[in-house]
This record gives sequence, structure tokens and C-alpha cells, in this order.
Amino acid sequence: MTHDGPDATAPELEKDDEALVAPAEDLEDLALEDDYGLNPEYVERVIDAADRGDEEHLRELVEALHPADVADLMGFLSPAYRESLVPLLDSAALAGILPELEDNIREDVLEQVPADTLASALGDLDSDDAADVVDDLEDHKRDAVLAAMSDADRTAIEASLGYRDETAGRLMQREVIAAPQFWTVGQTLEHLRGAQDLPELFFDVYVVDPAFRPIGAAPVSRLITARPEQAMAQIMDPVTELTVDQDQEEVAYAFEKYRLISAPVVDKGGRLVGQITVDDIVGVIREESEEDTLALAGVSDVGRDATIFEITKSRFWWLLVNLGTAVLAASVIALFQGQIEKLVALAVLNPIAASMGGNAGTQTVTVAVRALATRELTAANVIRTVWRETAVGLLNGAAFAIIMGGVAGLWFHDLPLAVVVGLAMIINLFCAAVAGILIPLVLDKMGHDPAVSSVVFLTTVTDCVGYFSFLGLATVLLLSHH
Repeated sequence: MTHDGPDATAPELEKDDEALVAPAEDLEDLALEDDYGLNPEYVERVIDAADRGDEEHLRELVEALHPADVADLMGFLSPAYRESLVPLLDSAALAGILPELEDNIREDVLEQVPADTLASALGDLDSDDAADVVDDLEDHKRDAVLAAMSDADRTAIEASLGYRDETAGRLMQREVIAAPQFWTVGQTLEHLRGAQDLPELFFDVYVVDPAFRPIGAAPVSRLITARPEQAMAQIMDPVTELTVDQDQEEVAYAFEKYRLISAPVVDKGGRLVGQITVDDIVGVIREESEEDTLALAGVSDVGRDATIFEITKSRFWWLLVNLGTAVLAASVIALFQGQIEKLVALAVLNPIAASMGGNAGTQTVTVAVRALATRELTAANVIRTVWRETAVGLLNGAAFAIIMGGVAGLWFHDLPLAVVVGLAMIINLFCAAVAGILIPLVLDKMGHDPAVSSVVFLTTVTDCVGYFSFLGLATVLLLSHH
């Protein structure tokens, strides 16, 4: 669904305008389908309201949506329609919508929001979300927005931006609840009731020593059910500390492994500087999963607004690399072109072993990349895992050798040819399994992302081994006796 934008000269709609207007309480029901996706008809209502310049109805349509659904709506609209919509959003609405937007769409929206309005919206966000938004701003706009913010908010954002991207320091929110270990439950609750700057969402109260180092955490559920005279040190649990420079993948792994709801983040001196909550980790897990999935296919997420040229460019270089591997595989075939001319059956059967090896290798490499990402494949079980995948490759190779050998024998009525096909199938599926497990391991050991490069190397191995094994065996076992 694409629309260029509002057309001031467009003729009046033939449909009854009243049909476009539903009671406010019904709009939310009309907006979403059963799978929580936006109803296409609702998107059309927004577009129709923008075309007619009906700002009041357009505002009603947007206000009926959850901020995440407004962000989704922005993705369905062209830049011209977004220009009609953004001025209708106040700072409170923007505060909920901005963190939910795709990066490229958010950059487009931010250009249209005045610095004062944006500064007010950022003041309503947690420091981690605010820092992400500010990081997307152009330098001149960033300076204007930060200048319009309070000293406390500006300092928190600048501190967050001081950490490397995709680390715990960048991911954390600096708003955190802490209590000295000698405080009682009653003192802590009294402090919480009188505090003015509580985090929007928190699950634990961190118990700290005099140096502000976390020594434990008391879940809010336990805090409100404990006796007021109990000391915080009596009701706290041990904590899993995260350091500001930890990679976000390591942070996500810690949350998954230890079933964390929140975790304290400490600086190099061990002082409590922030916290990470599970809602932040959900986004990280989704982002890392999407990156790995796209990387395995050799594509990148260019966004819904990308032009045909941008998409073409993003895929061209990966295809160029694959072309190089295809040329290398073709050069292997060229070594045996004389033999192929003598026996036409070789040309017919030649791609089969290589193709089967590629498919089997892709299965192995996908499992290996996932296991590395989830820390299921480590030095402790690497030998067992390599042996298991190798054995699977041999067994599958033997099974398909029988199947394809039988097909080739019946097809060409040539028993030696069937033996060649079967042996080539065993060799290639075995090599595909070994390459599929070892290539990701080696790349990971070298500090490279195995999701990005494994498939290229795997394709080269399976194609070259497939062609060479089949044609080499055919040369030795068939043509040498002709």
C-alpha cells in the first residue's frame, strides 16, 4: 500500500463523509485485526482524513491507537502523509511513539519536530530511550534539543551517549532505586512514597553498601509483604551484576540464563550506575535475531522506506561474492570438460551431489550459528558436537547414496555410474557436515560474526567438493576403462 501524499486538488470523495467517522470508543476496535496488525481499512481512514484536511478526525484516529500501533502506522504512510500527521502529536504522544519507530522512519519524524517539543518529549522518557532518540539527531538539532532540556536530563543523556553502542552502559536506564543495607523495610517504603523521580518501571530495590556497590536486591513484591521492622539485608537476594562495557548479546544471554527481570549495572569501580530491565532485553533479542537471520541470507534491513536502488545496492555486493564462488566451482568443472563430453550422463548428474551437499551444509551451519549465539556450543562440548554432526553427515550420505545410486542405475542402466554417484554423495555430505560445523567455530574464534560469512565459505566448499568428487571418481572409475 503506497500513497504519494495529500493532494490539495483532489476531488471530493464520493462516499459519505459520515461513513468515515466512527464513535471514539469504537475506533480502537476497528484499528486492529485479530493478529494485532493494523487493519488496512483503518490505514485508509487515516489517509482519507489527511486528503480531506480533516485534522480533528485525523487526531481522533491517531489518539485511539497504542503508541506501538502509531509507530506501525507511520511505516505504512509515505513521507508526505507523515508530514500531515506529525504536527498533530504533542510531546506526551511523541514520548510514547518515538522509541517504537523504525530507525529510518524515526529520523524522518525527528526532522519535523520542533526542538522545544522534542526536548519536552525526551524529558518524559527513561534515559536509555532518550539517548537512543538523541543519537539519531543531526548535530545542529541535537545541540538545540539538549540546550532546551533540564540540566539533570541533559546530563543523563550525555552520560549514556558516552558509552559505546550496543553495550550495557548504552542500554541501561540511569534511573534506579537503591537503599542502604541498614535501612528497614518501613524506611524504604517511606522513601519510595516520597520520591519524586522514580523510574517509570522497576522491579527491584537494590541494596547498596556505603560505597554504593550493590550487594543484593529486594523484589518489590517481597518488599510490600515484609514486616516493616525487617532490615533490607534480611530480605534481599543475591544479584547478577552487569558491567557498563558488556556487549548487549552477553547481557541478553545473562537475562535468559538466570531468568532475570532486572539487573544492576556497575562501573569499573563496582558502583551502581543504572539498571537494565527485561523490556529492554526483549528488543535486544529481537534485534540480534533479525540481524543473524538477515546475515545468513546476505541481506540487510534497509527499512520499509528504502528505494529500489538502495535495496539493489545492499544486495549487490553479497551476490558479487557469491558469483566469485560460483566461478570457482565452474573452474573445477572445467578441469573435467573432456570427460563430460565423453559421457553425457555426467552433465546430467553433476549438480546433484553439490546441491545436496549445499543443503545439508546449510542445515548444519544454521544449527551451529544458533548454538554459538545461545552459548550452547562451547569449548566444553565442541568435540562431541563436531563428532555428532560428522556422524550425521556420514549417515545421511550413506542413505542418499543408496537412494540416488539406485535412481542413477535405473535411469542410465549403468552400475558403475550408480557407484560413482553413491560415493560422491557420501563424500560431499560428509564434507558439508564437517565444513558446516567447523567454519562457524573458526570464524567465531577469530572474532568474526559467523552468521555473516559462514554461508559463503560453506557454498565454496560444497560446490568444489561436490563437483570434484563426482567428476574425479567418474574419471577414475568410468572413463579410464572406456
